[in-house]
Amino acid sequence: MYRKIILTVCAMLFFIKTNAQCAMCRAVLESGEDQSAAEGINDGIMFLMVMPYVLVATIGYFVYRTYSKSSTAKKLD
Repeated sequence: MYRKIILTVCAMLFFIKTNAQCAMCRAVLESGEDQSAAEGINDGIMFLMVMPYVLVATIGYFVYRTYSKSSTAKKLD
């Protein structure tokens, strides 16, 4: 039980640190006149944020499909 609490607190601390760095980058990029660089950085952040979810969803789909096929084969036997 204590291990879960400690891991949750550590995860929250890492999230707070990451969130603060993104805010600083955003402030620096928005202060410049060239907004194309800021848009590029924001697109890169979005891409990096979405990719882990896509990978986990893809792996989850293949695992689900594999177990679904094996349970269907067992029912037919």
